[in-house]
Amino acid sequence: MTKFYPLLFLLFPIISYSQVFVGDHERFPVFPECQQVDFEDEKSCFTQVLRNKVLEEFVIPSVVSEDNFRGELVVLFEVTRDGSFKTIYVDAPYPELKDEVYRVFNTLPQIKPASYNSRPISMQFRMPVQIPFVLSSVSEEIKEQEELDVVRTGREDQPKVADEYDLIKSAEYKDRLAGSEINIPLSHELYSRFDAEVNRVGTNFHSASKPFLYSEVQPYYDFEAENALLGKPVSSWWGRKLWNEHLITFQGDGYWFIIDPAVDMQVGKDIDSELDVTYNNTRAAIFQGGLGKKFNFYSVVYESQGRFADYYNRYAESMRPGAEGAAVVPGRGVAKSFMGQAYDYPVAEGYLSYSPGKFFNLQFGHGKNFIGDGYRSLLLSDNASPYPYFQLNTTFWKIKYTNTWMSLRDIRPEVTGEGSFRTKYMANHYLSYNVTKRLNLGFFESVMWENDNNRGFDLNYLNPIIFYRAIEYSTGHQAGNAIIGLTGKYKWSDNVLTYGQWLIDEFSSGDVFGGKGSWKNKHGFQLGTKYFNAFKVPDLFLQLEYNQVRPYTYSHNTITLNYGHNNQSMAHQWGANFREVTGIARYKSGRYYGNFKAVYGIRGFDYNTFNDNANYGGDIYRSEVDRPYETGVEIGQGNKTTSFFAETEVGYLINPATNLKFFGSYIFRNFDPQANTPSTFDNTTHWINIGLRTDIFNWYYDY
Repeated sequence: MTKFYPLLFLLFPIISYSQVFVGDHERFPVFPECQQVDFEDEKSCFTQVLRNKVLEEFVIPSVVSEDNFRGELVVLFEVTRDGSFKTIYVDAPYPELKDEVYRVFNTLPQIKPASYNSRPISMQFRMPVQIPFVLSSVSEEIKEQEELDVVRTGREDQPKVADEYDLIKSAEYKDRLAGSEINIPLSHELYSRFDAEVNRVGTNFHSASKPFLYSEVQPYYDFEAENALLGKPVSSWWGRKLWNEHLITFQGDGYWFIIDPAVDMQVGKDIDSELDVTYNNTRAAIFQGGLGKKFNFYSVVYESQGRFADYYNRYAESMRPGAEGAAVVPGRGVAKSFMGQAYDYPVAEGYLSYSPGKFFNLQFGHGKNFIGDGYRSLLLSDNASPYPYFQLNTTFWKIKYTNTWMSLRDIRPEVTGEGSFRTKYMANHYLSYNVTKRLNLGFFESVMWENDNNRGFDLNYLNPIIFYRAIEYSTGHQAGNAIIGLTGKYKWSDNVLTYGQWLIDEFSSGDVFGGKGSWKNKHGFQLGTKYFNAFKVPDLFLQLEYNQVRPYTYSHNTITLNYGHNNQSMAHQWGANFREVTGIARYKSGRYYGNFKAVYGIRGFDYNTFNDNANYGGDIYRSEVDRPYETGVEIGQGNKTTSFFAETEVGYLINPATNLKFFGSYIFRNFDPQANTPSTFDNTTHWINIGLRTDIFNWYYDY
């Protein structure tokens, strides 16, 4: 260890300004050694004594000396109203240096605080230090330019003088997002960057309940450091904002916010379509920030117009909400017609996030959630449009418990009343338990109910630890639709894990285990594996996943109690009555990335013809009473269809702070039913796209 003598080379304030004093002069904090000095010498005495005390105590960590490090550290500290020293922030390249700064400042004695009009106030100071140091002696006199300046901060007795407005200025912005209670946007590519780190053997992280908070992931994956590694050596304002930083940042005493523009501009061609081009034109504004350490907020508003490949347009239009809309753009929301052949679909998302203590986080907002470790989820996915929700996360010991209450809509014309969409509600519990350092188990339960008999939001479901199935029966078993599920994950090593889900939507054990293929045997399961740094290639990620859901799962004999929102499934986007295998490969090198995905599936569709209008169990929005069989029900029944989908995307990460990307993609889709009907027919798609996108939500084209 080496003595750190010349620590306080320069001391500067956070903000400097001109002011007119009213009453007594502002007084500096006073060490006992400075009590007898004249007023005009208080500043230099405080600086000299503080400097000497720090220099006497500070010890450079050996790793810093051994590395012969050259650079800068910055210390932001405060002398509080009671005269205590409080270290607010330390920006240093070594964690050992940060720890030593905190230790040294904790040894400083309590002194007489600064004052204004004879009342105690707090003062903040900023200390940049260049390494290596040029001063050689503790006793060397401090030059005039090295003396402390001060800014008045947050005094209850501050007079309402004319310059009060001018005193509100932005401090130097330090990344607050990485440690905040804001959600990491649901982007598969973004989450893949830290998936390996949070799933290492021995971590106590709960990876199935998404979105994650930045503060949850930060201990495993340093966002600030990773973004710095990708930083471009640019110095101009425009260069920094384009390549490395958020557009607008503001940081004050206890608050901060960020404003960014966002875009999703794509242009492409469906080779087999009569349309000249496909396109998407999204402009958005993102506003996020924090007030204090526990309260954060996030808001994004999208304005979008687009038209897509023919198969995607047909699917969007098949979900149209009657005369009020032209389509439902999957994952986004209700759209109206735009220029005859396109859609106009505005979207808004946002939430308030508050953590009242170490163990709790509460959120109220409009957005999406996801439960599972896979690409798909059979429990709750981000497939549907955003919805209002309230969520309570409780994390302690080896447990994370997530309670989510949602307000959903059924927008079909047959259930719409008096011009408004039908409201229904969903509540779910998910308990994640890290049984060992390798094994995680989870229990899921959910209930859907409608606003019948002016029932509204049923208070029975507000209890965060109640068993929903029992409540469903106590309130009338036809008045709710409850499902349960199990999840599991096993980490074979730091590089390989296996995960799965099991969903049960019917509780008649005789029908489920009777072996006759009862229509009541409504369940699904998922099994998948992830391989990080595959074949010892850094940042190569491989994933293989199998999903199957039996017919009639997620549906209900009460028309609105299906497991859906805005004519989209709240779980797997294919609804029910399918088997599917998905393979995914991802690779990144610096700012360059590439993704490949292939999906092969067997699906059972309804014929929807005059001769056969039966419900074969794939459409979760159809009532179960239209089923053609009581037993002998099997996956793929009805108009059995083979589906193959492949997507390749390569791109360049323009700005790591905002996740802005330039990309190109190619999609191949082959859809081959046994019988061609007006709604289900043989078609093949080749779809090429290039675009510029702020990647903060998932597009799913594999329908």
